[in-house]
Amino acid sequence: MFEKLVDYAKVNNQITPELYPKFDVKRGLRNEDGSGVLVGLTKISDVTGYEKKDGVFTPLEGRLAYRGIKIEDIVDAISKENRHGFEEIIFLLLFGKLPTWEELEYFNELMVSNRDLAVNFTNDVILHFPSNDIMNKLARSVLVLYALDKKADDISIENVLRQSVGLIAKFPSIVAYAYHARRHYFKGKDLILRNHNPDYSTAENFLYMLREDGNFTKLEADTLDILLILHAEHGGGNNSSFTVHVVTSSGTDTYSAISAGIGSLKGPLHGGANKSVMAMMKDIKDNVREWEDEEEVKNYLKKILERKAFDGMGVIYGLGHAIYTKSDPRTVILKTKARELAKDKKRMDEFKLYELIEQVGPEVFYEVKKSNKVITANVDFYSGFVYHCLDIPKEMYTPLFAMGRIPGWCAHRIEELISGKKIIRPAYAHVGEFIPYTEIDKRI
Repeated sequence: MFEKLVDYAKVNNQITPELYPKFDVKRGLRNEDGSGVLVGLTKISDVTGYEKKDGVFTPLEGRLAYRGIKIEDIVDAISKENRHGFEEIIFLLLFGKLPTWEELEYFNELMVSNRDLAVNFTNDVILHFPSNDIMNKLARSVLVLYALDKKADDISIENVLRQSVGLIAKFPSIVAYAYHARRHYFKGKDLILRNHNPDYSTAENFLYMLREDGNFTKLEADTLDILLILHAEHGGGNNSSFTVHVVTSSGTDTYSAISAGIGSLKGPLHGGANKSVMAMMKDIKDNVREWEDEEEVKNYLKKILERKAFDGMGVIYGLGHAIYTKSDPRTVILKTKARELAKDKKRMDEFKLYELIEQVGPEVFYEVKKSNKVITANVDFYSGFVYHCLDIPKEMYTPLFAMGRIPGWCAHRIEELISGKKIIRPAYAHVGEFIPYTEIDKRI
């Protein structure tokens, strides 16, 4: 009987594809040329990869700026000063300006003071109901934090900022503990829970809590700090940030809005792209004998695009982006750190294979797909490789993305509360038939 009900659901929810252009529907909120439908304004970040003027679509070098400051300038300055900058970027996104030394010192202390989880939270919430999916555990933990907040439903900006700092500070502990709980209950490993170190940055503290021995190198911590910075924000139109905007516009609480963002990021079409890249690269390494042979690599990429190899989807994962065309500025930055890690971990042969695919992949794409679309490697192309070099398990890739992205979510929530002031409610056209009600005894 249930199979019959499933058939009902499939048949009665099928909409003829031809109806979408007939009603001028922007599927996925994308225009026909691939550009996004403009649904809002933001001062938080700028994400640019093309110019559209008088109907003409012109590819551009990618640009990502946080509060008007280019991401490459941020990373370059922090690297030259030989310090970690994720906390500074959290401040920048939330408050709209770069902090002074005094403000940054105060904010770092505020972050450390908010890292602790409530008494028995780890045992009752994280360990008592372990989840095989850490994103699921993260979402549930956020919702439980609602119950522990005496002002949970207060959406004044002062209170939302308090809640935002608290959530951002607690995410690393929740993610690390959820991983160890999963490892213990589902893999039979020893349970290791380590308290946070108040002298460590977010990146250092996470590696300290994640690893069995608590050890990490400076290069590893520096690299993770940059990854968190690169993932911190990417405009209001990405799926999870837009989800936070939509949910926030209804007037709901911070915990519900952030858990909705987590649910969006959990989807493989949004937060899981680097895992797809890693799976594809494993397949390529298993099937290409000479990693430096350009023709052999190109031939196998052709098989992937022709659905004759790997997962049959016809996609070179990590190439192409919804906005970026000529370049992804995050990729340029991350590739430099990937090269440093590859040298340190003695994995340069693997890194060179990534470089070769980045180089020839677009060429193969144009040839097979007969497309003139300008594509480049996106941040996910190298992020999985970097995570792997950092000995971070693949089940942690998307939770780490969430750790980096929550400052952006919180910033967009605050912007929506201050400037949106209108519930986001688009329209759907009804295309079904109108039929009379049939009495139950006469139904087939």
